[in-house]
Amino acid sequence: MLKNKAAAQRAGKQTQASQPVSALPHPVLSELHSFLSQHLFSSHHLLANPDLFPNPHLTPDTGLPALAAPPRLLLALSGGLDSAVLLHLLAGLRSSLGFELYALHVHHGLSPNADAWAAWCEQQCQLLQVPISISRVKVNQASGLGIEAAARLLRYQALFDARQALEADFVVTAHHQDDQAETLLLQLFRGSGVKGLSSMAAVDHTRSLMRPLLGVSRQSLHAYAIQHALTWCDDESNDNTRYERNFIRHDVMPILQERYPSVQSVIARTASHLAEASTLLEQLAEIDAQVLVANDSLCLQGLALLSQARAKNLLRWWLAQHKLVMPTSEHLGEMLQQLLNARADAELSIQIQHYTLRRYQQRAYLCVVQVCEPFDLVWNGEATLMMPDGGLLTFKQVQGAGLALKFGMTRLRITNRSGGERFKPDAARPTRTLKHLLQAANIPPWQRDHLPLIYWQDSLACVPGVGIAHELKAAGGEPGIAVTWQPATDAMHQ
Repeated sequence: MLKNKAAAQRAGKQTQASQPVSALPHPVLSELHSFLSQHLFSSHHLLANPDLFPNPHLTPDTGLPALAAPPRLLLALSGGLDSAVLLHLLAGLRSSLGFELYALHVHHGLSPNADAWAAWCEQQCQLLQVPISISRVKVNQASGLGIEAAARLLRYQALFDARQALEADFVVTAHHQDDQAETLLLQLFRGSGVKGLSSMAAVDHTRSLMRPLLGVSRQSLHAYAIQHALTWCDDESNDNTRYERNFIRHDVMPILQERYPSVQSVIARTASHLAEASTLLEQLAEIDAQVLVANDSLCLQGLALLSQARAKNLLRWWLAQHKLVMPTSEHLGEMLQQLLNARADAELSIQIQHYTLRRYQQRAYLCVVQVCEPFDLVWNGEATLMMPDGGLLTFKQVQGAGLALKFGMTRLRITNRSGGERFKPDAARPTRTLKHLLQAANIPPWQRDHLPLIYWQDSLACVPGVGIAHELKAAGGEPGIAVTWQPATDAMHQ
């Protein structure tokens, strides 16, 4: 279970192995130091005591930013070679770089050696004075995802939960250059697009995830472990080529290396190029979205003016904003075809995981189908009020708009439609049925029953997205309360 290939050569150096990195620089250590200096102490951290130094962004001794609090890192510690080396490296750098280090070992219980691995992780962290937690999870082997994928999902969920509990800045994993090359090949064999082929990002700010060893080969990590007489755990499943990644590692890569000795670094570099291309595509989608996406809906007339490739790119980006798994190229093309070419009066309904893609008034919407239950709430001055279906009402004090505060807008009653309501938001126009006004405001039919109506003293005072009762509006210069409504689908992915 434990490997210590240096022990046979360096008897009696087990004590030395438990100590942090030596003062002598090592290429892996230098690379990690440079990576952390660049990414961990970036401008998004709060700077402290800006008046103490001529350059408020740098401390006088290290030249690194002065932070309001030391950054916290949570290391994903499996006990394997890669994470054992990273634990040793980070433990040695934490004092010089000024960060706090914690570790989490996820105990999957899939191996008879799982308890021994957890014990090893606890022992090593105790020697290096790194706080560690053990998270025990149960992998559902009948989930349909496969053991690898199911275990990975549980592992990351445990890590992200622990990061939140610790209020750590990043989860840190020991993925390295060989992992990156293997990932690109796996994605290539699955027919992935540019985003999938870009593989793993060194820093994933969306998930607060950091992979500082992506530029380091497995061979370099092994050499470091030998030099420092480190021990590590050997997972017997890593030799089982029934698993895709092991097949790539043991059967495919050796053949490629025989012909192309630097294949890992070359493939990893290709992944980096693809990551840049993926970033550019995302930036292009964001440019298009500024014009075509509003109120969480997509303008189909504008989408039709884009080239097919650019339209697909925007559609992928929009689906990603809702955290949806990307459909296949064929499914995406079919969705685009139906959105752009269906009859104007056709009812479009395409299921995408837990969302339904719909079209109304030349706009596309992603909806969560919900039964509308009656509700009756009271607003007592809160900034936000959650609706029973997950929608969100926001109240904000403004000038010259909204419900006039001079009338004493307190204890507003909020309920849903019962039918037959009439409303007059414009003094120059006649009173209209609410149904007519909702149609004129282009509010989709599936949202209308969920729309919260706001009453003041039994009078319909405000219909979000439609207007304010004309006699209750704040005049120019008068303070008022603006009310906005986010339907459940909008509130869910923000």
